[in-house]
Amino acid sequence: MTSSSLVPLAGSHREPLPGAVPAGPVDPQERIELTVVTRRAANLPRDADGAPVRLSRTELRSRYGSDPADHELIASVLTSHEPAIQVTARDPGSRRLTVSGPAGALAQAFGTELSMVSSPGPHGELVTHRYRSGSLQIPADLDGVIVAVLGFDTRPQASPHFRLAKPEAAQVSYTPPQVAGIYQFPAGTDGSGQNIGIIELGGGFSTADLDSYFGSLGIPVPSVTAVGVDGASNVPDQAPNGADGEVLLDIEVVGSVAPGAKQLVYFAPNTDQGFVDAVTNAVQAEPTPAAVSISWGGPESSWTAQSMTALDEAIADGVSLGVTVTAAAGDNGSGDGASDGQPHTDFPASSPHALACGGTSLQADPATGAITSETVWNDGSQGGATGGGVSQTFGLPTWQATAGVPASPAGKPGRGVPDVAGNADPATGYQVLVDGQQTVIGGTSAVAPLWAALTARLVQSLGKTLGLMQPALYAGIEPGQPVAGLRDITSGNNGAYSAGPGWDACSGLGVPIGSALLTRLSGSATGGSGGTGGSGGSGSSGGAGGTGGSGGTGGSGGTGGSGGTGGSGGTGGSGGSGGTGGSGCSPGSNMAARLQAGWRRRSGPRG
Repeated sequence: MTSSSLVPLAGSHREPLPGAVPAGPVDPQERIELTVVTRRAANLPRDADGAPVRLSRTELRSRYGSDPADHELIASVLTSHEPAIQVTARDPGSRRLTVSGPAGALAQAFGTELSMVSSPGPHGELVTHRYRSGSLQIPADLDGVIVAVLGFDTRPQASPHFRLAKPEAAQVSYTPPQVAGIYQFPAGTDGSGQNIGIIELGGGFSTADLDSYFGSLGIPVPSVTAVGVDGASNVPDQAPNGADGEVLLDIEVVGSVAPGAKQLVYFAPNTDQGFVDAVTNAVQAEPTPAAVSISWGGPESSWTAQSMTALDEAIADGVSLGVTVTAAAGDNGSGDGASDGQPHTDFPASSPHALACGGTSLQADPATGAITSETVWNDGSQGGATGGGVSQTFGLPTWQATAGVPASPAGKPGRGVPDVAGNADPATGYQVLVDGQQTVIGGTSAVAPLWAALTARLVQSLGKTLGLMQPALYAGIEPGQPVAGLRDITSGNNGAYSAGPGWDACSGLGVPIGSALLTRLSGSATGGSGGTGGSGGSGSSGGAGGTGGSGGTGGSGGTGGSGGTGGSGGTGGSGGSGGTGGSGCSPGSNMAARLQAGWRRRSGPRG
C-alpha cells in the first residue's frame, strides 16, 4: 500500500509522550490485534433533551450499528493490500472489527511507526509499552468508514480513582451499607433481579476475600462473575495499594449495598482499546445491566479524539438500552493531575452520556445516620480532592443549560462535571477488605459503584431501567437552587471551583436522598425543593426531598429528608411497619458495632 493511497484518520493524532524513555524496537513479526471502530448506519435517534431514545438491543444493533457491507469493504481493502493482515472478528452491531497481523505489516498499512518506550503508569511505576505519535493513515477507500483504530499504542490510558486512608488523618469510617443508610437508600430494595457491570483495567479479586468480607457483614456473598476482555483476566496483584484495591472496593461497595444484584466484572488491559472494548461489551451484555460502574479515567487532554469519541459512543449505546453508566470524576481536584496548572475534567466522567460522580467528606454517626456535616472533599495536594469542572471537549447538554454551568477554561460553554456526589474522603472512607487486609479507602472510585448500586435498587423498585438519569435530575433546575431527591452541598472547593447553592463543579447537584429520589423518579414527588437548611457548619443546604420515605417495610426516615442538620425531607419514613430510623433496612447495618473496632485499629482514632 503506497503512502499516496493513504489519508489521515481524523482524531487519531497523538502528541509525543512526556517522560517516555526509549526501550528498543518493536519486533515487526510480533502479532498484534487492533480494534477498528466503524461508522453507524444511522445516527442514534435523540429526544428533545438530546438524550438517546430507548431502543431494544435488536433495534440498536441492526439499525444503528454498522452496515455489514462496511465491514466487508474494510476486510477486502486491507487484505488485498497486505495478505498477512487478517480480520479475525466482526461485530457490525457494536461497530467493531478485530484486525490482526504482524506489527510491521499493520503499521505500514496504517501509515505509522512503532517503537517500545517506558513511561509512568497509574501508580508512578515505569511501564514498558508500544508507542506511536502523530496521526494514523487509512486507505482512501475507507475514509469516513473507519472511525477509530485502537491498539497500536498500549500506554496506560487511565488511573483508578481511589485513595487509601492515612492513619494519622482518619476521622471516621463506614461500612458501605452504613453510607447507604445515611443517604436513605430506598427501604425494601437490595437490587434483586438486576445486573451491574463493573469496569476494571487491572488487578483482581479472590473468593476468599469476598467470603470473608461479606461474611463479616452478615450478608450472603453476592453473585460475582469475572469476564475477560482482550486477553485480560482476573489476576490479583496482591498489592492492596495497587489495582486490587480498586477492584475490591468496587465489588464490595456494590455487593454490600445491592447484595441482590448480580455483578459482572470486566477485566481489560489498561489501554484505550481495552477500555472501549470493555465498556462496549458491558453495556451490550445480555441481559442488559441496570448500571455499569467506571472508576477509572484520565484528563481529557490525555486521550486522542478518536478514542474519546469511540468510548462516548459506546456509553451512548448503553443509554439507548436503558443502562445508567456511573463514572468517577477523579481524585486530583480541578487540575485532574495534569501538569500545566490549568483546570481539566476527567474522562469518561465528562461524557454527557455518563453520570459523573464527585466526592464529599461526610461526618455522620454510623449508628444513627445523623449527619453532622458534609462538605466538598479536598484534603490538599497530598491528600487528594474531588475532580470537577467544565469540559473542553463536550458541549453544554440541553438538560444542563439552566443549571448555571460556567464557561470552560477556553471560554466556551461545556458539559459541567460532576452531576452528583457521595462520600469520597479517605479520612471518612469505606471499610473494605483487600488481599486479606482490613483497610479504609476513599476516592470518587467509591462513589461510582455507590451510585450504580443505588441505581439497581431504584430500578428494582420502579420496575423500569433509568438510562440517562440527568434529564430527570436537572428538570426545572435554576442556578443556585437545590433539586428534589438530592441534598445540596454548599461548602468547600476542589481548587478552581467552589461549592455553593445549587449545581456546582465540585459536588454537582448534591448527594442522594435515596427514598426522596425514588419518589421523584417515579413521577409522584410531592415535596418542595427544601429551604436553605443547614446550620452553618453542616456544609449543606438541607434537604430537597419529597415526602421522605417511600413506603414499604421499615421506611427510611428517622432523621428527616436530609438525615442531617436542617433538612426538609418531609415526614421521614412513610412505611407500613415503621422501622428504626436512619438506616432503615439497609443490609448489614446491624453488623456495624462489631466491625468498628477492627477497622478503627487500622485507621487511627475516630472523630
